[in-house]
Amino acid sequence: MLRFDLRVPPSGAPAAELYRAALDVAEWGERQGCLAIQVSEHHGADDGYLPAPLVLAAALAGRTRRVPIQVAALLAPLHDPIELAEQMAVLDLASGGRVSYVLALGYRPAEYAMFGRDFSARGRRLEACIAALRRAWTGEPFEFEGRPVRVTPRPATPGGPPLFLGGGSPAAVRRAARLGLGMVTQGGDPSLAAIYRTECAKHGRAPGLFIDPPPGTVTSAFVAEDVDAAWARLGPYLLHDARAYAAWMGEGHAATKSAASSVGELRAEAGPYRIFTPDEAVAYVRERGPLLLQPLCGGLPPALAWEHLELLEKRVLPALGPAPRAGGAPA
Repeated sequence: MLRFDLRVPPSGAPAAELYRAALDVAEWGERQGCLAIQVSEHHGADDGYLPAPLVLAAALAGRTRRVPIQVAALLAPLHDPIELAEQMAVLDLASGGRVSYVLALGYRPAEYAMFGRDFSARGRRLEACIAALRRAWTGEPFEFEGRPVRVTPRPATPGGPPLFLGGGSPAAVRRAARLGLGMVTQGGDPSLAAIYRTECAKHGRAPGLFIDPPPGTVTSAFVAEDVDAAWARLGPYLLHDARAYAAWMGEGHAATKSAASSVGELRAEAGPYRIFTPDEAVAYVRERGPLLLQPLCGGLPPALAWEHLELLEKRVLPALGPAPRAGGAPA
């Protein structure tokens, strides 16, 4: 999988370079057998985190032809669901049904304040949004919050684009089961899968797709011949990404979370941020499955990112043969 969140810290590359590079990398990724591209959403971040994921998803769809694109997560309670329904329907038509969505509450009160939304009511807002999306994609008139609504055109995908719920708590899992949605967790709580199955049975629903990153999942992988030199060059960018997420999440758990406060600590963790030799990358893929790549992590300059992608193309992909290869995995 290729993931883009487009952080633009002062120490990183300019935003214009990063956004253009994301499109180029996506096109490259599709040629290499990438199985999915993922974009994310946050607002008002000091380092310019991607705030408009549907716009970028549309641009990525325009540069590719086959690869699935996932918006994960889409902070649905921050949006007007009728406007969302229209945009998602148009993107479904234009992309050939390649864009799916992981809907989430978010965990930053500042984002809700920015949009004038009630942080304490975000769960109710999310459920109202899901109900509105489903009704909107029928193409039939209905009323939402006292407004007469009819969303046209209808999406290409019957029933609308695929929706999943994101989160890392038992409450999120119970909501997904009750609403008939698949689930993409943050990882870190092995009890959630059983809760989901139990809740689906309670509501008489067949369980949907449940994705729970296992312990030890590498979520930002790079490949280098000289790992020491690569950590010296890439480390500050990876550390920025790790510390920014950790500051936002507080005590929360996630597969992507690191407790490191220095590049040395980040490397020693051997956790979500990893730099492999080509042989190590091949071994990881054969044992654990496809690599999850974040090539522009922390504002990494595109020229530096391309060095590692090109090495992956030359040394890792040929060794893996025609089987599912590094550079893509379902989110």
